[in-house]
This record gives sequence, C-alpha cells and structure tokens, in this order.
Amino acid sequence: MIQDSRPGDQMIRVEGDGRDFGVVKRRPLSFGRVSVHSEYTLSHLDHLEAEAIHIFREVVSELERPVLMFSGGKDSITMLRLAEKAFYPARVPFPVLQVDTGYDFPEVLATRDRWVERLGLNMIVASVEQAIADGVVIDDGKTTRNRHQIGTLLNALEVGGFTAAFGGGRRDEEKARAKERIYSHRDEFGQWDPKNQRPELWSLYNGRIHEGEHMRVFPLSNWTELDIWSYIGREQIDIPEIYFSHVRRVFERDGMLMTESEHNPCQPGEVAQDRRVRFRTVGDLTLTGCVESNAVTIDQIIAEVAVARVTERGATRGDDRFSEAAMEDRKKEGYF
Repeated sequence: MIQDSRPGDQMIRVEGDGRDFGVVKRRPLSFGRVSVHSEYTLSHLDHLEAEAIHIFREVVSELERPVLMFSGGKDSITMLRLAEKAFYPARVPFPVLQVDTGYDFPEVLATRDRWVERLGLNMIVASVEQAIADGVVIDDGKTTRNRHQIGTLLNALEVGGFTAAFGGGRRDEEKARAKERIYSHRDEFGQWDPKNQRPELWSLYNGRIHEGEHMRVFPLSNWTELDIWSYIGREQIDIPEIYFSHVRRVFERDGMLMTESEHNPCQPGEVAQDRRVRFRTVGDLTLTGCVESNAVTIDQIIAEVAVARVTERGATRGDDRFSEAAMEDRKKEGYF
C-alpha cells in the first residue's frame, strides 16, 4: 500500500529486464507553491514578449552604454514597457532619448513625460532647433525637420558615447525595415549598409563593434501593428489619446488628412473642416496624417487594424512618400 498520497500524484508501474518493481508515485516538481510541469505552451504575445525581454537583457550585458529612443508613440511606449519588465524590480538601467523636431503633438509629449516620471528615467532631449542653432545640421529652408533628425540623432549618440540605441521599428511597417536585422550595425559615421548585415541564426546576436561604431537594436522587429495593439490592450498601457477617435480640424493634402496648426497651415486650395479621426502613427505634425475613424476603444482599434491593407506608415506618413526608397535612403544616412 502506497503512503503519503497527494492530489495530483500519478501511480505508474515500473518494469524492466523482465522484472516488476511495483507501483510508484510520479509527482510534479514543486518549488514552494509553484508546480513545474514538463509541458507548457506560450501564447503568441507571450513568445514575442519573451523574445524582446531576452534582447534587452542581451544588449545590456554585452554593450556598455545603451539608450532607448523614446518618442511617446505606441511602439516606443510598448518597448519601454518591455524594458520595464525585463529589469523589474530594478530600474530601467539606461536613459531614454527623444529627437524633438519642435513639431511634435502636445498629447504625445504629455504621455512621454508621464512615463518618464513614473519610471524615474533620465531623459535626454535632442532638439532639432538647437542643432540648427549650433550648426550641427544646416537648415536650407527646403529640407523637412524629419530629415534634420538624422544629424541631430547622430550628434546626440556621439556626445553621449552610446554604443547601442534601442528603436521601435518593426519589419511589417516598411520594406527597408523588413530587411534590417534585430542587431543593426552602424559604422563610425552612423550609416547603415543593407548589403553588409550580420547573420542572426538561432537568435544569436553579434554585438561586436569598433571604436566610434554603434548598434541599433530593434526588440519589436517581429511584431506587427496588430500585435502592438493586442499587447497594449492586454497590459492596459497608457498611450496618447490621439490614437483614439476624436474630432480634429483637418484638411486633405496628398491623399492624407493633415492637422491644421500654426506649423502646418492650409495652402491655397486646401479647406480645413472638423472630422472625426484618429492617428495610426505619430511623428512630425507637418508630415503625419490621420485616418477617419469611430474607434474609441482598443478592441475597436484592433478590429480596424485587422482588416487594414496598408501599413500605418504607408497610409499616413508623408516622409515615406518622397520616393520609393525614401526610408532606406534615410536609414543609410543614420535615420532611426
């Protein structure tokens, strides 16, 4: 008779070499109150979360001075949430960096500040306006502030001595980002060579760099827009309210609905009117469009995104419309 039986015990008969060793108990391994079973599965979101957390920890253990590029948009907020989880209960062990064009949405900046305050982060703001004043970048009156972010960012990374910069780019956004590795090497000029990328077999990442070089690291590479929204809903993440449907004064330009403001006035032939819209992505106010929408909850946004056939950058970012290879050209120069 078997003594000390407990709920969950399994009775099995052990046999071998023609002999019968009798019936024994098989009990799940237990550590304190948590039982460890031999089989378990991760959901799709759990798998993506675990991969991103692994990437954060790898970079911090391998590269000396990382920084997280934080705009206050949905992707960078998701990335910061993952960094928070990766190092909890300790603080996030690196600063955050925003490249400020001077044309950012006020709602986005307010959300950025809430996150920085809640987590007690060291935030570095690299101002395009200040970079122009200091002669770091040259304003010819024709180039957009978005493109001026390149020189401003590279200068901030050099001044800070950063050897790695986390970015919120995803492969589903745009074809140049689709071809980029998770660990994306930048040379001493901050430039990217898409024809000279390092293999990443079996999730092994090569972070070796020479003096003056750095890595751009993309923990969200394998996520989609739908994954981002599903994760935001699951984690109840604080995001800017302009991602939800609201009434805004907009006008149509190049097939996009643009916000009317002092930085972005109507041109001849353009008429502003109040429309119910939301933003799928946020950036430079003068180049970022919105879409008509009645989605006021995350579930409604997920339903919209699930049937969308154009990525958020393709639908609402004017800076990606200058040419077929606009994003790749900027990335080669040092863009996010």
